[in-house]
Amino acid sequence: MNDRIKKQLAFSLEIDKEKNVFRQTHLSGHGRNENDAEHAWHMALMAYLLREYSNEPIDISRVMLMCLIHDIVEIDAGDTYAYDEKGLETQKERENAAKERIFSILPEDQKTELISVFDEFEENQTAEARFAHALDNLQPLILNNSNEGGDWKEHGVTASTVYGRQSRTKLGSEKLFEVTDQILKENIRKGNLPE
Repeated sequence: MNDRIKKQLAFSLEIDKEKNVFRQTHLSGHGRNENDAEHAWHMALMAYLLREYSNEPIDISRVMLMCLIHDIVEIDAGDTYAYDEKGLETQKERENAAKERIFSILPEDQKTELISVFDEFEENQTAEARFAHALDNLQPLILNNSNEGGDWKEHGVTASTVYGRQSRTKLGSEKLFEVTDQILKENIRKGNLPE
């Protein structure tokens, strides 16, 4: 086995650890906590299915790759809950260190390529990144909606806080933000999300 394939297989084994990083979001039907790998897979498939709702033309394979790799850094950095203000203060620093360690397992050309895709997602300046971020917001929202807002209730999250995060969805997809708005209004009406 040559050195290149050894590195590629070592990375493939390393990213298996993403299956052990659990998020605050629960699976539909009041299931267990979702793990990062499930979140990434779900987002990637949603990207393909919902691509027609992007505000701009996109390279869907690049969006799907962003979805699949955007949380790999959480193997080292841990999951930072979207509404954890204290955790968000150190998130970037923790994730940058993880990015360097984990992607350095790969051959140099693939390390450079995947870091570029990861950074593009983080910077949120391209059509692909904006659409991937819209999906990163929508995916946990639909799970939480299926569970009568259980995760919002558990963490005492308010409608204004959720709207603050979800308002960025419209940068990638006005249509998906319309759907988001309908879901949030329904949860407010039902008492699942206090104003």
